[in-house]
Amino acid sequence: MKSRFSIHSLTSNYALLLMVVFGGFLVFGFSENVKGPALPRMQSELGLDEMQIGLLLAFNSLGYLLACSFTAWLDRKLGLKLTTMLSFGSMALSGLFIYWASNYTSLASAYFFMYIGNGLLEIALALLAARIFTRNTGTMMNLAHFFYGLSSMVAPLIAAHLMGVQLFGSELGWRGMYALMLALAVLPMLPALAAKLPNEETVAEERIPISSFMKDPVAWLIVLVLSFGVISELAVGGWLVNFLEKAYGWSTTASSAMLSAFFVCFTIARLVLGPVTDRIGYTRSLILFSGFSGLCSIAAILVGEGGAFLFAAAGVGIAPIYPTVMALLADRYKGNSGTAITFTVTMMGIASVLGNFAIGAITDGIKRLFADSSDPAGGLVAGLQAGYLFIGFCAILCSLTAYLLYRALSRQKQLI
Repeated sequence: MKSRFSIHSLTSNYALLLMVVFGGFLVFGFSENVKGPALPRMQSELGLDEMQIGLLLAFNSLGYLLACSFTAWLDRKLGLKLTTMLSFGSMALSGLFIYWASNYTSLASAYFFMYIGNGLLEIALALLAARIFTRNTGTMMNLAHFFYGLSSMVAPLIAAHLMGVQLFGSELGWRGMYALMLALAVLPMLPALAAKLPNEETVAEERIPISSFMKDPVAWLIVLVLSFGVISELAVGGWLVNFLEKAYGWSTTASSAMLSAFFVCFTIARLVLGPVTDRIGYTRSLILFSGFSGLCSIAAILVGEGGAFLFAAAGVGIAPIYPTVMALLADRYKGNSGTAITFTVTMMGIASVLGNFAIGAITDGIKRLFADSSDPAGGLVAGLQAGYLFIGFCAILCSLTAYLLYRALSRQKQLI
């Protein structure tokens, strides 16, 4: 009878942990992707110019990177349970701060606080997933990140609908939408409160300091793989619609539909390709998937408008990169996954900011280079093509650095 009770308790706790991880990634996807429909309304209501919007988004990156730098420390000091509860609670609270924002300063502060919560949540979920997905790690990591893709796919549509809802005689607007959507963070807090969250099983003498990671060539190769992959992944959301509208003259509806098709491919890939990564190995998967994505993006530009479907197909290859790298970190650095994930994601965040800046600089530079007073649109199209080619090139670089990682791990006989 005692044995039955123990097995039942273990199973029940695992179910609660899955609810925390899957629910957490759902909330994370919503918080990241409701800003698209909201930003134009914020800009109009508060009278913000493009520079202020750019600074607002820069605060996102700053808050996110700041949180990434101290989440593992919180895990060691407070335990993973309190750290996870703190991340969910701060996100829910940031929704109220955004609701009360009456000017640019208060809005920027609220956004900064929200992205501290986002950074806390991403690292906390990565740490939790690394500790509970000890078997079929690639499959389970991809399944967890499938929920991020699922909410990312529907978040803009839900946000646009909610902002137009009439409540108590007035429109809910962007403030009410943010308050409601971020309040969803309270839901995963309930299973997190009831569950027993695992802390990392390592003694102080076994803990690897972050300075050791900085001296490890393999750790830096993993950073490069993740950085190039994430730059290519995130850039699609910011540049695809813009490219299709201005280069091909597509309508906003048609361009948005192609972006939705990208996210459909992206989400399905995370659901079905997880077992493939476990079967053929993490590094081989990274080489093949990122290479496929890069070739699709580059071919889409070279073929022209007729090859636009390849923009969506690129989502199949780029989708597994982030969760597969997380699975690699969890398996390679057992007992030190907190430090490994924190180091890798923080470096990736810095590289992502630089990468997105590079896309903008390349687009603007080529536009100016090919600008012609008789055909000003020609320079813009050339700039957009060059910028998107760089996005595809980043995916190719992800594949090439994954190959270097494969060779390095092969030499050390540590292939996973």
